[in-house]
Amino acid sequence: MSVEQGESRGISVRAVFAYGAALAMTPYLLIKISWVIGALFGLIPRDEHFSVAGFVLLNTVTIGMAAAAIALALALVRPWGERIPAFVVLSCAWIGCGFLVPMLPYAVLDTLLSAASDSSGSAAPVMPAWEYSLLQVSFLGMGAGLAVALPFYLKARWPAAFDGRIGAGVTAVRPARVFRLEAGLIALVGASSIGVLNLYWAMGGTIGLDQPAARESSWYLQVGNTGIWSLAGAWSIWVVTRGRPAMPLWIPVSVSWLASGFLVAWGGWKLPLAVIQILEDDTGTVWPEQLGVAVAQFLLSVVAGAGMLSALLTFCRSRLSPADASGRVGGR
Repeated sequence: MSVEQGESRGISVRAVFAYGAALAMTPYLLIKISWVIGALFGLIPRDEHFSVAGFVLLNTVTIGMAAAAIALALALVRPWGERIPAFVVLSCAWIGCGFLVPMLPYAVLDTLLSAASDSSGSAAPVMPAWEYSLLQVSFLGMGAGLAVALPFYLKARWPAAFDGRIGAGVTAVRPARVFRLEAGLIALVGASSIGVLNLYWAMGGTIGLDQPAARESSWYLQVGNTGIWSLAGAWSIWVVTRGRPAMPLWIPVSVSWLASGFLVAWGGWKLPLAVIQILEDDTGTVWPEQLGVAVAQFLLSVVAGAGMLSALLTFCRSRLSPADASGRVGGR
Protein backbone atom coordinates (compact mmCIF):
# COMPACT_ATOMS: atom_id res chain seq x y z
CA MET A 1 0.00 0.00 0.00
CA SER A 2 1.41 3.40 -1.01
CA VAL A 3 1.71 6.34 1.38
CA GLU A 4 -1.10 8.13 -0.45
CA GLN A 5 -3.37 5.11 -0.19
CA GLY A 6 -2.57 4.77 3.51
CA GLU A 7 -3.39 8.42 4.16
CA SER A 8 -6.63 8.14 2.17
CA ARG A 9 -7.67 5.08 4.12
CA GLY A 10 -6.84 6.86 7.38
CA ILE A 11 -9.01 9.81 6.38
CA SER A 12 -11.90 7.46 5.52
CA VAL A 13 -11.66 5.63 8.85
CA ARG A 14 -11.45 8.94 10.69
CA ALA A 15 -14.58 10.19 8.92
CA VAL A 16 -16.61 7.06 9.71
CA PHE A 17 -15.78 7.10 13.41
CA ALA A 18 -15.99 10.88 13.81
CA TYR A 19 -19.44 11.09 12.24
CA GLY A 20 -20.44 7.98 14.17
CA ALA A 21 -19.37 9.61 17.43
CA ALA A 22 -21.39 12.74 16.69
CA LEU A 23 -24.42 10.65 15.77
CA ALA A 24 -24.10 8.50 18.87
CA MET A 25 -24.04 11.51 21.21
CA THR A 26 -27.15 13.07 19.64
CA PRO A 27 -29.69 10.96 21.62
CA TYR A 28 -27.97 11.96 24.88
CA LEU A 29 -28.22 15.64 23.93
CA LEU A 30 -31.90 15.37 23.00
CA ILE A 31 -32.80 13.40 26.14
CA LYS A 32 -31.08 15.95 28.38
CA ILE A 33 -32.88 18.82 26.64
CA SER A 34 -36.20 17.03 27.15
CA TRP A 35 -35.37 16.59 30.85
CA VAL A 36 -34.70 20.29 31.32
CA ILE A 37 -37.91 21.28 29.52
CA GLY A 38 -39.90 18.63 31.40
CA ALA A 39 -38.50 19.73 34.77
CA LEU A 40 -39.30 23.39 34.12
CA PHE A 41 -42.92 22.55 33.29
CA GLY A 42 -43.32 19.76 35.86
CA LEU A 43 -43.81 17.11 33.21
CA ILE A 44 -41.27 14.52 34.35
CA PRO A 45 -40.41 12.90 37.70
CA ARG A 46 -37.02 13.71 39.20
CA ASP A 47 -34.87 12.68 42.13
CA GLU A 48 -36.50 14.04 45.28
CA HIS A 49 -33.10 15.13 46.62
CA PHE A 50 -32.75 17.65 43.76
CA SER A 51 -34.58 20.95 43.63
CA VAL A 52 -35.93 22.04 40.25
CA ALA A 53 -33.17 24.64 39.97
CA GLY A 54 -30.48 22.12 40.89
CA PHE A 55 -31.83 19.53 38.47
CA VAL A 56 -32.02 22.06 35.63
CA LEU A 57 -28.53 23.42 36.36
CA LEU A 58 -26.90 19.99 36.43
CA ASN A 59 -28.53 18.90 33.20
CA THR A 60 -27.82 22.21 31.48
CA VAL A 61 -24.14 21.64 32.20
CA THR A 62 -24.32 18.16 30.68
CA ILE A 63 -26.16 19.59 27.65
CA GLY A 64 -23.24 21.95 27.10
CA MET A 65 -20.78 19.09 27.47
CA ALA A 66 -22.71 16.95 24.97
CA ALA A 67 -22.87 19.80 22.45
CA ALA A 68 -19.13 20.37 22.82
CA ALA A 69 -18.50 16.65 22.30
CA ILE A 70 -20.52 16.65 19.07
CA ALA A 71 -18.67 19.75 17.85
CA LEU A 72 -15.34 18.09 18.68
CA ALA A 73 -16.26 14.94 16.74
CA LEU A 74 -17.19 17.01 13.69
CA ALA A 75 -14.02 19.08 14.00
CA LEU A 76 -11.95 15.91 13.61
CA VAL A 77 -13.20 15.39 10.07
CA ARG A 78 -14.51 18.70 8.70
CA PRO A 79 -12.08 21.10 6.96
CA TRP A 80 -12.73 23.84 9.52
CA GLY A 81 -11.40 21.51 12.20
CA GLU A 82 -7.87 21.94 10.85
CA ARG A 83 -8.12 25.69 11.38
CA ILE A 84 -9.18 25.57 15.03
CA PRO A 85 -6.41 26.90 17.33
CA ALA A 86 -4.42 24.04 18.79
CA PHE A 87 -5.17 25.02 22.39
CA VAL A 88 -8.92 24.81 21.81
CA VAL A 89 -9.01 21.47 20.01
CA LEU A 90 -6.43 19.85 22.27
CA SER A 91 -8.15 21.02 25.45
CA CYS A 92 -11.57 19.77 24.35
CA ALA A 93 -10.14 16.51 23.02
CA TRP A 94 -8.11 15.94 26.17
CA ILE A 95 -11.05 16.40 28.55
CA GLY A 96 -13.53 14.66 26.25
CA CYS A 97 -11.31 11.61 25.85
CA GLY A 98 -10.55 11.67 29.56
CA PHE A 99 -14.23 11.46 30.40
CA LEU A 100 -15.16 8.82 27.85
CA VAL A 101 -12.41 6.60 26.44
CA PRO A 102 -10.92 5.19 29.70
CA MET A 103 -14.47 4.49 30.91
CA LEU A 104 -15.33 2.19 27.98
CA PRO A 105 -14.27 -1.05 29.75
CA TYR A 106 -16.20 0.00 32.86
CA ALA A 107 -19.31 0.95 30.86
CA VAL A 108 -19.37 -2.35 28.97
CA LEU A 109 -18.92 -4.46 32.11
CA ASP A 110 -21.41 -2.41 34.13
CA THR A 111 -24.01 -2.73 31.37
CA LEU A 112 -23.53 -6.49 31.21
CA LEU A 113 -23.76 -6.86 34.99
CA SER A 114 -26.85 -4.63 35.11
CA ALA A 115 -28.53 -6.69 32.41
CA ALA A 116 -27.65 -9.95 34.14
CA SER A 117 -29.12 -8.76 37.43
CA ASP A 118 -32.15 -7.18 35.72
CA SER A 119 -31.22 -3.86 37.32
CA SER A 120 -30.40 -0.52 35.76
CA GLY A 121 -28.76 0.97 38.84
CA SER A 122 -29.06 4.72 38.74
CA ALA A 123 -31.67 4.50 36.01
CA ALA A 124 -34.36 3.42 38.43
CA PRO A 125 -36.96 4.49 39.23
CA VAL A 126 -37.27 7.79 37.39
CA MET A 127 -35.70 6.76 34.08
CA PRO A 128 -37.37 4.39 31.59
CA ALA A 129 -35.25 1.47 30.42
CA TRP A 130 -35.16 2.74 26.84
CA GLU A 131 -33.76 6.11 27.98
CA TYR A 132 -31.10 4.42 30.05
CA SER A 133 -30.15 2.23 27.07
CA LEU A 134 -29.88 5.25 24.77
CA LEU A 135 -27.67 7.08 27.25
CA GLN A 136 -25.38 4.07 27.47
CA VAL A 137 -25.23 3.81 23.68
CA SER A 138 -24.36 7.51 23.50
CA PHE A 139 -21.47 7.14 25.94
CA LEU A 140 -20.14 3.97 24.36
CA GLY A 141 -20.51 5.27 20.80
CA MET A 142 -18.90 8.62 21.54
CA GLY A 143 -16.05 7.02 23.43
CA ALA A 144 -15.36 4.44 20.74
CA GLY A 145 -15.59 7.07 17.99
CA LEU A 146 -13.11 9.40 19.68
CA ALA A 147 -10.79 6.50 20.49
CA VAL A 148 -10.38 5.79 16.77
CA ALA A 149 -10.90 9.16 15.04
CA LEU A 150 -8.84 11.38 17.34
CA PRO A 151 -5.48 9.58 16.92
CA PHE A 152 -5.78 9.92 13.13
CA TYR A 153 -6.47 13.65 13.51
CA LEU A 154 -3.62 14.25 15.97
CA LYS A 155 -1.11 12.24 13.94
CA ALA A 156 -2.06 14.10 10.76
CA ARG A 157 -1.69 17.50 12.43
CA TRP A 158 1.26 16.83 14.77
CA PRO A 159 3.11 13.77 13.41
CA ALA A 160 6.28 14.45 15.43
CA ALA A 161 4.41 13.62 18.65
CA PHE A 162 3.69 10.07 17.46
CA ASP A 163 6.36 9.03 14.94
CA GLY A 164 9.52 7.17 15.87
CA ARG A 165 10.52 5.19 18.92
CA ILE A 166 11.29 5.87 22.55
CA GLY A 167 14.91 5.50 23.58
CA ALA A 168 18.16 7.45 24.00
CA GLY A 169 19.70 8.20 20.63
CA VAL A 170 16.40 7.65 18.85
CA THR A 171 14.29 10.60 19.93
CA ALA A 172 15.24 14.00 18.51
CA VAL A 173 16.24 15.36 21.94
CA ARG A 174 17.16 13.35 25.03
CA PRO A 175 14.12 13.49 27.33
CA ALA A 176 16.21 14.16 30.45
CA ARG A 177 17.28 17.52 29.00
CA VAL A 178 13.84 18.85 28.21
CA PHE A 179 11.58 17.60 31.00
CA ARG A 180 10.40 19.59 33.93
CA LEU A 181 11.43 17.23 36.70
CA GLU A 182 8.78 18.58 39.04
CA ALA A 183 5.88 17.88 36.67
CA GLY A 184 7.03 14.37 35.86
CA LEU A 185 7.69 13.54 39.52
CA ILE A 186 4.30 14.88 40.65
CA ALA A 187 2.58 12.87 37.94
CA LEU A 188 4.49 9.70 38.76
CA VAL A 189 4.00 9.83 42.52
CA GLY A 190 0.41 11.08 42.40
CA ALA A 191 -0.83 8.63 39.77
CA SER A 192 0.95 5.71 41.44
CA SER A 193 -0.59 6.56 44.82
CA ILE A 194 -4.09 6.80 43.36
CA GLY A 195 -3.60 3.58 41.42
CA VAL A 196 -2.41 1.56 44.40
CA LEU A 197 -5.18 2.87 46.66
CA ASN A 198 -7.96 2.12 44.18
CA LEU A 199 -6.70 -1.34 43.31
CA TYR A 200 -6.48 -2.04 47.05
CA TRP A 201 -10.14 -1.05 47.36
CA ALA A 202 -11.07 -3.08 44.28
CA MET A 203 -9.55 -6.17 45.92
CA GLY A 204 -11.67 -5.67 49.03
CA GLY A 205 -9.49 -3.44 51.24
CA THR A 206 -11.30 -1.20 53.71
CA ILE A 207 -8.66 1.34 54.84
CA GLY A 208 -9.97 4.80 53.96
CA LEU A 209 -13.59 3.65 53.74
CA ASP A 210 -16.40 4.94 55.93
CA GLN A 211 -19.33 2.81 54.72
CA PRO A 212 -17.94 -0.51 53.41
CA ALA A 213 -21.44 -1.95 53.27
CA ALA A 214 -22.37 0.61 50.61
CA ARG A 215 -19.98 -0.95 48.09
CA GLU A 216 -21.74 -2.33 45.02
CA SER A 217 -20.49 -4.06 41.88
CA SER A 218 -20.42 -0.76 39.95
CA TRP A 219 -18.27 0.80 42.68
CA TYR A 220 -15.77 -2.05 42.49
CA LEU A 221 -15.63 -1.65 38.72
CA GLN A 222 -15.07 2.11 39.03
CA VAL A 223 -12.23 1.91 41.53
CA GLY A 224 -10.65 -0.98 39.63
CA ASN A 225 -10.80 1.02 36.40
CA THR A 226 -9.36 4.07 38.16
CA GLY A 227 -6.53 2.01 39.60
CA ILE A 228 -5.56 0.47 36.28
CA TRP A 229 -5.59 3.75 34.34
CA SER A 230 -3.71 5.59 37.08
CA LEU A 231 -0.91 3.04 37.13
CA ALA A 232 -0.87 2.94 33.32
CA GLY A 233 -0.42 6.71 33.32
CA ALA A 234 2.40 6.49 35.85
CA TRP A 235 4.12 3.84 33.72
CA SER A 236 3.75 5.85 30.51
CA ILE A 237 5.19 9.06 31.95
CA TRP A 238 8.09 7.06 33.41
CA VAL A 239 8.81 5.61 29.96
CA VAL A 240 8.87 8.96 28.16
CA THR A 241 10.83 10.74 30.88
CA ARG A 242 13.48 8.02 31.12
CA GLY A 243 13.64 7.41 27.38
CA ARG A 244 13.48 3.63 27.71
CA PRO A 245 12.64 0.91 27.04
CA ALA A 246 12.69 1.31 23.27
CA MET A 247 9.16 1.01 21.89
CA PRO A 248 6.95 2.81 19.39
CA LEU A 249 6.47 6.37 20.62
CA TRP A 250 2.72 6.41 20.09
CA ILE A 251 2.14 3.81 22.83
CA PRO A 252 3.32 5.77 25.92
CA VAL A 253 2.21 9.09 24.41
CA SER A 254 -1.35 7.80 23.87
CA VAL A 255 -1.55 6.17 27.30
CA SER A 256 -0.28 9.27 29.13
CA TRP A 257 -2.65 11.46 27.10
CA LEU A 258 -5.67 9.36 28.03
CA ALA A 259 -4.64 8.77 31.64
CA SER A 260 -3.93 12.45 32.34
CA GLY A 261 -7.27 13.48 30.86
CA PHE A 262 -9.02 10.77 32.85
CA LEU A 263 -7.44 11.90 36.13
CA VAL A 264 -8.25 15.58 35.60
CA ALA A 265 -11.73 15.15 34.10
CA TRP A 266 -13.12 12.73 36.67
CA GLY A 267 -11.20 14.19 39.59
CA GLY A 268 -12.51 17.66 38.73
CA TRP A 269 -16.06 16.34 38.25
CA LYS A 270 -16.22 14.36 41.51
CA LEU A 271 -14.42 16.90 43.71
CA PRO A 272 -17.35 19.36 44.03
CA LEU A 273 -19.75 16.44 44.57
CA ALA A 274 -17.64 15.26 47.50
CA VAL A 275 -17.48 18.80 48.92
CA ILE A 276 -21.28 19.13 48.65
CA GLN A 277 -21.63 15.79 50.41
CA ILE A 278 -19.54 17.15 53.29
CA LEU A 279 -21.39 20.47 53.52
CA GLU A 280 -24.92 19.09 53.30
CA ASP A 281 -26.37 16.75 55.90
CA ASP A 282 -28.62 14.74 53.59
CA THR A 283 -27.96 14.51 49.87
CA GLY A 284 -29.50 11.06 49.53
CA THR A 285 -26.13 9.58 48.52
CA VAL A 286 -23.96 7.24 50.58
CA TRP A 287 -20.27 7.18 49.75
CA PRO A 288 -18.25 4.10 50.70
CA GLU A 289 -15.14 6.29 51.00
CA GLN A 290 -14.37 8.60 53.90
CA LEU A 291 -15.25 11.99 52.46
CA GLY A 292 -11.95 13.54 53.53
CA VAL A 293 -10.08 10.74 51.76
CA ALA A 294 -12.26 11.20 48.68
CA VAL A 295 -11.58 14.95 48.54
CA ALA A 296 -7.83 14.37 48.94
CA GLN A 297 -7.88 11.73 46.22
CA PHE A 298 -9.74 13.92 43.74
CA LEU A 299 -7.43 16.87 44.39
CA LEU A 300 -4.39 14.65 43.91
CA SER A 301 -5.98 13.26 40.75
CA VAL A 302 -6.29 16.73 39.21
CA VAL A 303 -2.75 17.71 40.21
CA ALA A 304 -1.22 14.45 38.98
CA GLY A 305 -3.10 14.59 35.68
CA ALA A 306 -2.06 18.19 35.07
CA GLY A 307 1.56 17.32 35.84
CA MET A 308 1.40 14.36 33.48
CA LEU A 309 0.09 16.52 30.65
CA SER A 310 2.72 19.21 31.30
CA ALA A 311 5.52 16.65 31.11
CA LEU A 312 4.04 15.08 27.99
CA LEU A 313 3.71 18.39 26.15
CA THR A 314 7.26 19.33 27.05
CA PHE A 315 8.46 16.05 25.58
CA CYS A 316 6.41 16.45 22.39
CA ARG A 317 7.65 20.01 21.84
CA SER A 318 11.24 18.84 22.23
CA ARG A 319 10.87 16.54 19.23
CA LEU A 320 9.85 19.30 16.81
CA SER A 321 12.50 20.78 14.58
CA PRO A 322 12.56 24.53 13.80
CA ALA A 323 10.98 23.72 10.43
CA ASP A 324 7.96 22.37 12.28
CA ALA A 325 7.40 25.60 14.21
CA SER A 326 4.17 26.35 12.40
CA GLY A 327 2.77 23.01 13.54
CA ARG A 328 4.07 23.19 17.10
CA VAL A 329 1.78 21.65 19.72
CA GLY A 330 -0.09 24.50 21.28
CA GLY A 331 0.88 26.79 18.44
CA ARG A 332 -1.53 26.36 15.60
